[in-house]
Amino acid sequence: MKMIRLIDEPERKNAMAEWFHEKWGIPKEAYLESMEECLAGKSAVPQWYAAVEGEKILGGLGVIENDFHDRKDLSPNVCAVYVEEEFRRRGIAGKLLDFVCQDMSARGISTLYLVTDHTSFYERYGWEFLCMVQGDGEEELSRMYVHTTEKG
Repeated sequence: MKMIRLIDEPERKNAMAEWFHEKWGIPKEAYLESMEECLAGKSAVPQWYAAVEGEKILGGLGVIENDFHDRKDLSPNVCAVYVEEEFRRRGIAGKLLDFVCQDMSARGISTLYLVTDHTSFYERYGWEFLCMVQGDGEEELSRMYVHTTEKG
């Protein structure tokens, strides 16, 4: 298994967009648009990442400005975190989260935010609960986490 950045393997764009679409139900075109912006390289955000074995995507996540919530000041956001069910409990999510935090830190972004309904999962990987946020079109509040990478 290896961690990849879309910008290093742009030929994976269509497969990654399809994979994220299948997991989250967001239109493939929305992922493709964000991935095109990533590949254009005009700014550090958005970025897309995957854990792969050969051509198979085991897990993935992205970094976007806002993950569909009311706290626009809490940016950028890790989004679309997903690991295929048969590959869970192997540390893949933790490796992906560490990989993205280090990569974004290298791009000058040391603080990342993440919206989730999980209550203890992200703490294992150095994320801290920050506050509750209102998701776009959601009745229930969601948990906002923050992760800061020390620059060194």
